[in-house]
Amino acid sequence: MLNGTRRFGALAIAAALFASACSSAGASPTPAPAATPAPATPTPAAMDTSSAAPGTPAATPAPTVNCVTGSITTSGSTALQPLVDAAAKQYAKACAGATITVNGGGSGTGLSQVAQGAVQIGDSDVTAESKLATPDASKLVDHVVARQGWIVVTNKDVTVTNLTTQQNIDIWTGKVKNWKDVGGPDMPIVLIFRPASSGTRATFKKLVLGGATEATGGQNVTQDSNGAVTTAITKTDGSVSVIGFAYYDDPANKPLLNGLQLDGVDATVANMAGGTYKLAADGHMYTNGQPSGLTAAFLAYMMGPEVQGTLIPSLSYAPVVK
Repeated sequence: MLNGTRRFGALAIAAALFASACSSAGASPTPAPAATPAPATPTPAAMDTSSAAPGTPAATPAPTVNCVTGSITTSGSTALQPLVDAAAKQYAKACAGATITVNGGGSGTGLSQVAQGAVQIGDSDVTAESKLATPDASKLVDHVVARQGWIVVTNKDVTVTNLTTQQNIDIWTGKVKNWKDVGGPDMPIVLIFRPASSGTRATFKKLVLGGATEATGGQNVTQDSNGAVTTAITKTDGSVSVIGFAYYDDPANKPLLNGLQLDGVDATVANMAGGTYKLAADGHMYTNGQPSGLTAAFLAYMMGPEVQGTLIPSLSYAPVVK
């Protein structure tokens, strides 16, 4: 009887082992979903599985897009526009019923329009305090969404590869009028300005020109956006101007432009983020008071991993440093 019990137990164990092996061998692995960028700091809820019962799947991270329906408009900085426009398209694609219109016009325009209530968000390369009177500026709420850089560019016929800060001052104040005086060809310098409302112009004047008064008269042109400047540079012999990294690094633009170093430092996102390249500033998205509804949801999306971790580096911006 004892032998029979032992044989029965052995058979039961063997059967169990065989069933387990068959189950493992015959299981079809579930295809992993496409990877999505994770937040820089994972939330505890997404990572903590210590209390899960054995065999239960790991907790799924909470959705990063808070979908809110409605319609909003942003306007302002054309340097920031490629990022805001791309993020708006991504948000609208993920969230049916949400419409986000992105307009340019320059930082000053964006700040004025949001202060007047004409738009929900004003995009700017500079602070509201630097463009608006105190009563208007004080009611706006600043949302810093990115770090952005600009590069001095010339027409391809200009063979200069670097300009110092002082050389830039001499060129933009009209002291130097020919490229031969800074190591380039014997060719008149054509300045392509942005309008007074431009955040790009204000940033360049502050960080590179040291507030010096720019040249008036002579060979100069004014264009109202980074995109228009880019086109004008490619078509104007001897021209020079300043555009955002996003425009310069665009594969359709870069081969047509001559990008310059500033004080011997390459105009790159890495140098901007590291602080060695000085022509850089925060990208602001202002609201008239604390945001709500779709405006608040979109601004939260701008600070989420889909934008900060993926979209920003792909468009030659740098993420917000906290």
